[in-house]
Amino acid sequence: MITIFNRKELIITRSMEEQSRIRNKLNEAGIDYAVKVNGGHPGAIAGRRAYTGSFGEKQEVMYEYRIYVKKEDYEKARYQIGK
Repeated sequence: MITIFNRKELIITRSMEEQSRIRNKLNEAGIDYAVKVNGGHPGAIAGRRAYTGSFGEKQEVMYEYRIYVKKEDYEKARYQIGK
């Protein structure tokens, strides 16, 4: 089980395709991981989105994906995603 105490951040990406590729590689290698998804688009700042909506914002960068692995699996995970 991955907890805040035994994890290390592997990568941050805003690409759904990239996070999916990384998760597939980690699964293939049998490495446990956790993903935190943030709706980190600029429209969320100071309630601006309530007035402007998401018009003009790129849909592919509206979310931020943070992938974590256990500290002891970090080097193995870096190697796997670099292949």
